[in-house]
Amino acid sequence: MVDYHASNNQAYSSGGQSVYMDPREQENDWDRDLLLDPAWEKQQRKTFTAWCNSHLRKAGTQIENIEEDFRDGLKLMLLLEVISGERLPKPERGKMRVHKINNVNKALDFIASKGVKLVSIGGLWTPLWKTAPYKNVNVQNFHISWKDGLAFNALIHRHRPELIDYDKLRKDDPLTNLNNAFEVAEKYLDIPKMMDAEDIVGTLRPDEKAIMTYVSCFYHAFSGAQKAETAANRICKVLAVNQENEHLMEDYEKLASDLLEWIRRTIPWLENRAPEKTMAEMQQKLEDFRDYRRVHKPPKVQEKCQLEINFNTLQTKLRLSNRPAFMPSEGRMVSDINGSWHNLEGAEKGYEEWLLNEIRRLERLDHLAEKFRQKATIHESWTDGKEAMLTQKDYETASLSEVKALLRKHEAFESDLAAHQDRVEQIAAIAQELNELDYYDSPSVNARCQKICEQWDALGSLTQSRRESLERTEKQLESIDELYLEYAKRAAPFNNWMEGAMEDLQDMFIVHNIDEIQGLITAHEQFKSTLPEANKEREAIQAIQAEVQKIAQYNGIKLSGSNPYTTITPKSIDSKWDKVEQLVPKRDQALQEELAKQQSNDHLRRKFASQANIVGPWIQTKMEEIGRISIEMNGTLEDQLVNLREYEQSIIEYKPNIDQLEGDHQLIQEALIFDNKYTSYTMEHLRVGWEQLLTTIARTINEIENQILTRDAKGISQEQLHEYRTSFNHFDKDHSGALMAEEFKACLISLGYDVENEKTGDAEFNRIMGIVDPNNSGAVTFQAFIDFMSRETTDTDTADQVIASFKILAADKNFITPEELRRELPPDQAEYCIARMAPYTGPDAVPGALDYMSFSTALYGESDL
Repeated sequence: MVDYHASNNQAYSSGGQSVYMDPREQENDWDRDLLLDPAWEKQQRKTFTAWCNSHLRKAGTQIENIEEDFRDGLKLMLLLEVISGERLPKPERGKMRVHKINNVNKALDFIASKGVKLVSIGGLWTPLWKTAPYKNVNVQNFHISWKDGLAFNALIHRHRPELIDYDKLRKDDPLTNLNNAFEVAEKYLDIPKMMDAEDIVGTLRPDEKAIMTYVSCFYHAFSGAQKAETAANRICKVLAVNQENEHLMEDYEKLASDLLEWIRRTIPWLENRAPEKTMAEMQQKLEDFRDYRRVHKPPKVQEKCQLEINFNTLQTKLRLSNRPAFMPSEGRMVSDINGSWHNLEGAEKGYEEWLLNEIRRLERLDHLAEKFRQKATIHESWTDGKEAMLTQKDYETASLSEVKALLRKHEAFESDLAAHQDRVEQIAAIAQELNELDYYDSPSVNARCQKICEQWDALGSLTQSRRESLERTEKQLESIDELYLEYAKRAAPFNNWMEGAMEDLQDMFIVHNIDEIQGLITAHEQFKSTLPEANKEREAIQAIQAEVQKIAQYNGIKLSGSNPYTTITPKSIDSKWDKVEQLVPKRDQALQEELAKQQSNDHLRRKFASQANIVGPWIQTKMEEIGRISIEMNGTLEDQLVNLREYEQSIIEYKPNIDQLEGDHQLIQEALIFDNKYTSYTMEHLRVGWEQLLTTIARTINEIENQILTRDAKGISQEQLHEYRTSFNHFDKDHSGALMAEEFKACLISLGYDVENEKTGDAEFNRIMGIVDPNNSGAVTFQAFIDFMSRETTDTDTADQVIASFKILAADKNFITPEELRRELPPDQAEYCIARMAPYTGPDAVPGALDYMSFSTALYGESDL
């Protein structure tokens, strides 16, 4: 209860400093003049009651008797809310004495929190004037302390420093000081001049009641400015939140645009399937792709993760400040970015597969092209001169034996020709395969193949023509030396076999694993096992030639020096045989070198697999541990944040193992190894797992940071958060980190929410689900749960409160002017309001009037800004 009496000393407070009157002066002056003057006391009670009602009328009530009407504290609390413009704690509505005492205490605590000191047993309170710091001012009473006029000037200067140049005032010139204060108060503060300076200076002790009444006018003059300051502070706070949120939105939009633009530029590059002609060019493409994977993509992975964290943090801040959720511009939602990222990774996977397939194709093409050139060269070497031989007319002047010999020689040639048919078909088949595989130099291959085929057809025609010519003269020929014929017939296939063997021994090969090279080695060993039998055939053919020499010598026949039936000489057979014997060890060496290479490749496979089989389960284990950590949070949020960051650091410190694996994988790719039977993990899978692990721990940390933001903004205690987490985990039966609708309903019931009521339960539950699950996903996350619980248990700024604050700055008008905004708010926030407020169009509008009401509702999403 407000009381004007003091039990011992009467005190007035100034700026938090209590100013006490001298006890002897109280006894001689105050008690005599005031306490013994009932008329004065009655007048003061009446004045104070009228003052209280002038404020309470704004709340639609009034008082009749101070002692009775303020006894339960309810109207006293209402009075303090009206004059301060702030909310007090909710009053207790009970009728018991304890309820009334608690309400009065709430009012007194609020007064004390504003720097107002209450003195005396009866709870006397007064407005405090901060004049103590001023030079030559020491207010000890309400008479002589004001006589020199400096206290009046200090009082004005304290609140309106631009009206008084206090440093120029002199204590020894009270008349000037008093007149200055009275004139300034009347001109600028609308306080009428109640006293004459000459009366105050000319009396030993000025009238105490007059000075008290005059000083009270200053309180009323300055109390409005205090309300304006409070209102301006509230508006500045709200605008600062909006400005920060808009800055975060702009940052998100820019980061999202940059990331999407990078993806937009990168995907066409990855989707470019224009093949290169050579292996070197394709190897450069593969190296460029590896550089993209190592250098260009990892920072974008971090940007994508940071973008999601920024988005979640922004939404949390908007919820905490009672603002509408942030909706990014079209095409820049997190889901849009995830979709584009998914397309990027799809293009990336396809590009890598295409690169490796192209390299395999070019490798195959190079092998086939070299094989085509070798076979074509051998065939062209064999056909060289054959047309000239087939078109000569030597049989026309030859003897019978010579003609016979020419016929047999031609038969041997036909045998040789037939033996070469397979090679021609192989050349054509290789050319066809090169065409089907889109070999870049197919035109020259086709031209060469066409020339070989045309020449082969010509040889066939010439061979047939020569045979017919020889057969016409066959009747005129004698038998020919059967030994020569036998030699020719056996030498031709054997010679062809040797040429095939040499071709096979020099044939290029390509393998991809140990099994394939072992197969070639086995085939080569089988070939070597046939060499003794082939050598016997060589010796038998050479024996035929030796028998020819023996018979000719025995019969005295003069040989021409060459076999008339074949150009294959014993010397050429021996020469080719020597070549075959030389090529065998070279083939052995080449196969062993390839075996060593494949063994090395197998070592690379095993090395990669041994590390991958450790890293893969490690990543999976860490993912599972993070899942458990996110559910089984212990300790304070700060402890959890520290532990999670330490856990994140331990994961980051594992990065060298990933780098080592990347290095092993690069060696495997450089060796053109395309399979690995020792592990089921691919580098692509491990990369994705590693990136998901980093993203998951970052998101978990962000969730704790958002919980700290929620806790600090809403004033939630650690115990409450722990209680929320315990309740959430209890009903999260599958440990999924989210509550399904029925689980959430059970949780609400345990917390005392009436969602099972037959009439209203479903509507109440649907209302709550609309808050915690606005996207109708059917699940409630822990962040949404604590947002809801904090919203249910704490107060936030509202649009109505902001409107009320603007109304104070606008002097109760329905609009505000740019000049008023610039006068009451900091420059940047004033201009922020001016730029966004719509013109006021009411009937009481003035030029430049701005609509602060629609602006305030727009801040909270209740209208468009």
